Amino acid sequence: MAKSPTVSLVNINIRGVVQGVGFRPFIYQLATRHNLKGWVCNTSEDVRIEVEGETRDIERFLRGLREQAPPLSRIENIAVTVGIPVNNEKFEIRHSIAEEGKYQLVSPDIATCPDCLREILNPEDRRYRYPFTNCTNCGPRFTIINDIPYDRPNTTMKVFRMCPKCRSEYGDPLDRRFHAQPNACPVCGPQLELTDAGGDEVPSEDIIAKTSELLKEGKIVAVKGLGGFLLACDATSQTAVNRLRQRKNRPARPLAIMVTSLDEARRHCEMNIEEEKLLISPGSPIVLMKWKAKSTVTRAVAPGLNYLGVMLPYTPLHHLLLRETGKPLVMTSGNISEEPIARENDEALRRLGGIADYFLMHNRDIYARYDDSVMVVERDIPGFVRRARGYAPYPIHLPYESRQILGCGAEEKNTFCLTRDNYAFVSQHIGDMENMETLEHFTNTITLYQKLFRIRPEIIAHDMHPEYLPTKYAKELAERDGIKLVPVQHHHAHIVSCMAENGIKGPVIGVSFDGTGYGTDGKIWGGEFMVADYKQFTRMFYIENLPLPGGAQAIKKPYRTAIGYLLSLGIEMDRSLPFLKNIDPGEIDIIQSQIEQGINSPVTSSMGRLFDAVSALIGVRGVIEYEAQAAIDLETLAAKAVNESAHYPFAITKHDDINTIKIHDLLAAIVNDIHNRTPRARIAARFHNTVAQMILEVCQKISPKTRITRVALSGGVFQNRLLLMKAVSLLEEAGLKVYTHRHVPCNDGGISLGQAAIAQFCDEEEG
Repeated sequence: MAKSPTVSLVNINIRGVVQGVGFRPFIYQLATRHNLKGWVCNTSEDVRIEVEGETRDIERFLRGLREQAPPLSRIENIAVTVGIPVNNEKFEIRHSIAEEGKYQLVSPDIATCPDCLREILNPEDRRYRYPFTNCTNCGPRFTIINDIPYDRPNTTMKVFRMCPKCRSEYGDPLDRRFHAQPNACPVCGPQLELTDAGGDEVPSEDIIAKTSELLKEGKIVAVKGLGGFLLACDATSQTAVNRLRQRKNRPARPLAIMVTSLDEARRHCEMNIEEEKLLISPGSPIVLMKWKAKSTVTRAVAPGLNYLGVMLPYTPLHHLLLRETGKPLVMTSGNISEEPIARENDEALRRLGGIADYFLMHNRDIYARYDDSVMVVERDIPGFVRRARGYAPYPIHLPYESRQILGCGAEEKNTFCLTRDNYAFVSQHIGDMENMETLEHFTNTITLYQKLFRIRPEIIAHDMHPEYLPTKYAKELAERDGIKLVPVQHHHAHIVSCMAENGIKGPVIGVSFDGTGYGTDGKIWGGEFMVADYKQFTRMFYIENLPLPGGAQAIKKPYRTAIGYLLSLGIEMDRSLPFLKNIDPGEIDIIQSQIEQGINSPVTSSMGRLFDAVSALIGVRGVIEYEAQAAIDLETLAAKAVNESAHYPFAITKHDDINTIKIHDLLAAIVNDIHNRTPRARIAARFHNTVAQMILEVCQKISPKTRITRVALSGGVFQNRLLLMKAVSLLEEAGLKVYTHRHVPCNDGGISLGQAAIAQFCDEEEG
């Protein structure tokens, strides 16, 4: 007599990004394929599944669950428990369950998938040329959600009632639009509107075709995207680009472009495999790549630079617009200066009316502002310059269990970080905290993250600088709610952010190079070598303190820094130095007086300022129009002499038990090279070699004394790809293990992660 098959029942809890990515229909189809009964539902915490059937079929189901999950899902954990069979009669998808205090991971917005792209380009499809086409595999997520579970009533799509055809797709577990919350079509979904700068509608039978016509005429169009407005113009027209720059008050900072396809991107840039993968990935970031000389994109897009920021279309609207226009388009954030990106239609007309000639808008509301992410690939490893669309709010995994902590971030390139369990939710790029609009964006986004991830901070961490807006916010919030405050030194936070994202638990040699950071002695730090862990740091070496005559004025005018450094170090400075020719002798006298009398001349150990000084000294960039421009131009020049192997001398002396790196010999040698008419590219390359050699030699001094062989590199200076490559190569050749940033930027956009991690361990130590 044949043995009856064993009937079993298991309950499964799955955590991760498993909602809004087609996970329930995948479960339904997988269970049906293996003849299993039961149910699946979303909750505020996870996806819960009950399957009942033959043991071997359940085993196949569990294997398929791990191996065949939807491509956009990210399974963090699967918990399986065995239960008693209950004779389920069918497999069904149950209604979502909201649970107090529970949370789930939220998917970032995802670029248009191939299936949806085929539909919008197919004249026979009912979604032909519909700019809001999406499915469970693509489309808006984070920018339209205001609470969990991720169901349509909790999104800005709730105001659009689905037509019968869309409702049928939405309710069919075998359809790829099953429970696709933004599902819509031309009959029932969001619609486009084209207006002039005054908000008056521009009549048109085909809005996309009309917008394309305007762009080809050289007009500037504000285009409403996923997380806000982008300003678009013809990237091949120097006139159009310069007009955009003038109106946006962005005279030189590089702009990003959007191109139709990977093939078109190849016509403008040299690309490796990893860069190509990034471009076509679901995150679809801007990727900085080597600019081809034969590119038709006007050099006004990124004046004087070797790298061009390129992205592919990531919404159906972008795909249609780029194909219709047939040209690469500048696509830059819809804002003025450092204000947040414009989000709402009326807001965009008000704030961007003096920039854009026309506005391409729609009536789907945006809940969260969302800039484009910017990435680079170095040594085949992708890294962030700016982390936002396509990546936030997906969390960073922590190598420890964390309390609920808020890290408020830095003043520039601000992000904040909220932690709980083993997750760090680092926000999308907020921006420079220089105005009330950005502060409002900051506070509103903190509120959203706290709501989505059910976090009520027990500790607030902030930068030590007393005048930073995030610091003031932290103190006001802590006083109001009675929450513990933890001040965190800027460069310690840089190093710990690198440690946390790389899962490092023990101490490291930290090299923290940036422009400005408030030191524990009240001075401006920025060229720091330290031994650090999550609790504390010891400053081991630093660049000698030198004056910034005029303070902030010296940062905007690097020639003042160069003059201040030469005068302070006693290096002969005669008028034959080319960079002095256009400087008023009276200003030089004032600078000298400021230094001698210590008037408005704060001292700094900043490596960023040293790059500025050298850039000005050799005549590359004496006045900047955007942050780090002098250093960027210096790197661009150095790349022309990439085979240069020489480096300049420097010295190390001990002062107050800390070793100081003296740069008199370095700058004196550069001045000597200038007098000898050494090509500027060779001087720039030698300087880069010197900084890399400095990193190596100092780390080699620290390592034997501390028995630490791990080196973490952090701070905005390491956005310099040439320096990073040289430093990592030297350190690895010396047998040291090097850690760099991959998941958060090395600039101040990663500070908040380090703050939150330090606050966790400082609190443990005190407890």
